[in-house]
Amino acid sequence: MVSCSTRIRPATITDLPAIVRMLADDALGTKRERVEDPLPTSYLCAFEAIAQDPNNELVVAQDLEGKPIAVLQLTFTPFITHQGGWRATIEGVRVDSAQRASGLGHELLAWAISRARERGCHLVQLTTDKQRPEAKRFYESMGFVASHEGMKLKLSPTPASSA
Repeated sequence: MVSCSTRIRPATITDLPAIVRMLADDALGTKRERVEDPLPTSYLCAFEAIAQDPNNELVVAQDLEGKPIAVLQLTFTPFITHQGGWRATIEGVRVDSAQRASGLGHELLAWAISRARERGCHLVQLTTDKQRPEAKRFYESMGFVASHEGMKLKLSPTPASSA
């Protein structure tokens, strides 16, 4: 249950700088995110695509002043497996470094799991980088099980078409 001092809500475009800052605030994120003013347009385009997709939700937890202090993206996907069931995928989970170990991450994940139930999902899945053993322990404490070996293939960006 979310505490009285925390509110989870859909992210707005004005939250984007704080979201990118949280994504960049660790050893892995600092290598792949760009905290600049103004933000690179790629972040704005991604935000707009997420906001327009009814199967994607970017949410923040805010403090009493309305400042985003945690973020996650929740994606709902229909699958043929499991008799055509829906899955929720949780990605981009970050808690502001000043708020870590406060229980906020637990509140945010519990909210996401509840939201997946509301949407009729039969499964909630997420990945965590092997370089983040504390995150793995946290997810296990929430009931997640490392039942599969995840794999990724990085693709090089393709140059824009000159049509």
